[in-house]
Amino acid sequence: QVQFVESGGGLVQAGGSLRLSCAASGSIFNIDVMGWYRQPAGKSRELVAQMRWGRATNYADSVQGRFTISRDNARNTMYLQMNSLKPEDTAVYYCNAVIQGVGVRWGRGTQVTVSS
Repeated sequence: QVQFVESGGGLVQAGGSLRLSCAASGSIFNIDVMGWYRQPAGKSRELVAQMRWGRATNYADSVQGRFTISRDNARNTMYLQMNSLKPEDTAVYYCNAVIQGVGVRWGRGTQVTVSS
């Protein structure tokens, strides 16, 4: 069963950038829907960005124009490029995949902290 591990989180000043990676233990070639979610402390998990069928993307209004989701099937990895970071982007970021016949799979998360 494919597992996912996030990396790339850390502490950054407002206005800075980070790139998150989500590495899969197996092929992601046939996974149609993959995305990034985040959960600020004390709040619910929310969708940040999602990619469907390798091309169609949608973003939360709060990150539109600042974050970019992408995937590299050859490396079995999904990315989230985050630019112009704001303190309100502080959260644990999770990668997510919807696998046909299996269900939803989550990574364990990576902490992103943006200082003002």
